[in-house]
Amino acid sequence: MGKLVRDNIPDIILANGETPKTRVLDNEEYLKELGRKAVEEASEFAVAVNPEDALEELADLQEVINASLVALGKTPHELEVVRAKKAEERGDFSSRIFLES
Repeated sequence: MGKLVRDNIPDIILANGETPKTRVLDNEEYLKELGRKAVEEASEFAVAVNPEDALEELADLQEVINASLVALGKTPHELEVVRAKKAEERGDFSSRIFLES
């Protein structure tokens, strides 16, 4: 099964002497695959063992978020407005509260 990859990956594969098989996704498929990629990157962040690896995974996740915003026709500002509203209503995660039950 295939997966969404960064734009330069097919060129990297070619440079390594292999031939990638690719296609361009339509918007519906693209959004679905961006969702899968977000889960993949979030999972990799969750198991990162050091701050440098965690930062790399967060950068990958941010790239997926940026692409998702474009695909949805939304802006970073619109995302920030929604984030700030949720933080206002429900709080953020700065207090590190863990609900045990």
